[in-house]
Amino acid sequence: MAVDIRVAGARERPKPEVSEELNNLVTPGDVITSDTGYLRGHGTYMDDDKLLASVAGVVERVNKLICVKALRTRYNGEVGDVVIGRILQVGMRRWLVETHSKLNSILMLSSVNLPGGELRRRSEEDEKMMRMYLKEGDLISAEVHSVFADGSLSLHTRSLKYGKLGQGTLVQVSPSLIKRRKTHFHNLPCGVSIILGNNGFVWIYPTAMEKTEKTGGYETDLQPVTSADREAIARLRNCVLALAHHRMLLFDTSILYTYEASQKFSAKYIPKPEVMTEIIEIARGRLEREGT
Repeated sequence: MAVDIRVAGARERPKPEVSEELNNLVTPGDVITSDTGYLRGHGTYMDDDKLLASVAGVVERVNKLICVKALRTRYNGEVGDVVIGRILQVGMRRWLVETHSKLNSILMLSSVNLPGGELRRRSEEDEKMMRMYLKEGDLISAEVHSVFADGSLSLHTRSLKYGKLGQGTLVQVSPSLIKRRKTHFHNLPCGVSIILGNNGFVWIYPTAMEKTEKTGGYETDLQPVTSADREAIARLRNCVLALAHHRMLLFDTSILYTYEASQKFSAKYIPKPEVMTEIIEIARGRLEREGT
């Protein structure tokens, strides 16, 4: 039986630098400010003319508005966010979708592309074919169309870049670690693509060679995935988990630098603490040098 023995390195570990963001970390009950000129935002409350934190997180200030962004929280959706969700239920002219938010999200039949890209009113026949488009357990990428009064989300997949997800792997991280960018769909040079959902769901899959408009985004490619693609997907998954473990923001550059730093190790060794730390230190150094 093979035994994996790891010996702690003799080299001196670098002391972690205290960033400005760490100085803004608060826990429930901490006093943020006693100045009455500030406005109370999410994650705060007033007590004896003092503004206190109600959640553990990072203090954010926008002019006179102060809020606390929780480090571990459910996803609070905003219009235009890219999300990845799982179909929970097929209902009357709508799908119920799990998006890691406080309430289940809604995808209306009128908010999806029909095969062939037809733009018309949805008929009773379309409603009968809903389960052929999406059924329970299917994964989809979508965009937040609106937010209801109770906080639940209305989704849409009217663009061809959204729709049913095929072969790949799903990684779940904290939504607070996903950096907001202009695009959350990235084709990486390693031949693998990644979707960074604002709700903390990350989808990693082989880069598609072509995408037809006739399917409306609801037919999946079930061709066998090559061994090289599977290895690249596994490596990228472990890199994403390493970034999340070290509480680093996930965006295209940080993921690519971490992936490149991991090349000297086998993919299965990346989750080991000493390997993970070395890879993250290299990636963090490149990000700091380039000011990304």
